[in-house]
Amino acid sequence: MRSDPIADMLTRIRNASRAEHEKVDIPASRLKVRIADVPASKLKAEIARILKEEGYIANYKPTEENGQKVLRVYLKYGVANERMISGLVRVSTPGRRVYVTHERIPSILGGMGVALLSTSRGVLTDRDARKQRMGGEVLAYVW
Repeated sequence: MRSDPIADMLTRIRNASRAEHEKVDIPASRLKVRIADVPASKLKAEIARILKEEGYIANYKPTEENGQKVLRVYLKYGVANERMISGLVRVSTPGRRVYVTHERIPSILGGMGVALLSTSRGVLTDRDARKQRMGGEVLAYVW
């Protein structure tokens, strides 16, 4: 079993982007479903939604393949086949949670990148969290 499904998702996207794949499949859970994996599937979908809104991926679609739920992420590339995601880092891990207040939300590459935060209002970007004056757990940095 994976101990950190969000890190697994980010690693799959990072590796697929570097290998210039068109899409990547992210399993929602393993064959043995644990209670902890169910909210992670919703969290993965929210992370994919934000990546799409920010222009890092082309699209995402939850599907079912061989009786297993899969989140299919379609990657996005530029005109000369340059990657849209040049960096993707997991910040908060199961062993080390990183929380910030709205005053201390980091700015990634001077606003060129995005910090993903898990707040009481859902998953937000650093800009949206600052506007709503919401702090929370820093999930990842994307640039």
